[in-house]
Amino acid sequence: MDDVLDEGPFFHGTKANVSVGDLLMPGFRSNYRPGMVMNHIYFTALQDGAGLAAELAAGEGAPRVFAVEPTGPFENDPNVTDKRFPGNPTRSYRSSAPLRVVEEITGWTRLTPEALQSWKDRVAAILVDEQAEIIN
Repeated sequence: MDDVLDEGPFFHGTKANVSVGDLLMPGFRSNYRPGMVMNHIYFTALQDGAGLAAELAAGEGAPRVFAVEPTGPFENDPNVTDKRFPGNPTRSYRSSAPLRVVEEITGWTRLTPEALQSWKDRVAAILVDEQAEIIN
């Protein structure tokens, strides 16, 4: 990768049990298509974007946001970049290399129950649409 896409800082949202120093790896089931194992780990340069991902993540744990650093090259997330939003306004990225957890972020904005339900409804509508593929 010759061009720097974004200098960060970067964030990852999850409900998984994660600690500082852990490596977050690709190879886990998608939060949006549970039958699909993902080839990439996803992250964003927007704290609240990671918070949204944490709120929507699969699992029973509490939604958490972590500052992360990529350990290898990364690219714009093609699932949102240009496919759904021109350019990369969400500053969303993915990598096939691990992300290192640097620290837990506690000051991110939680969604209201109504906003969270609205997002869940949007995601459910996308999942029903077989044309809405996830680029893996």
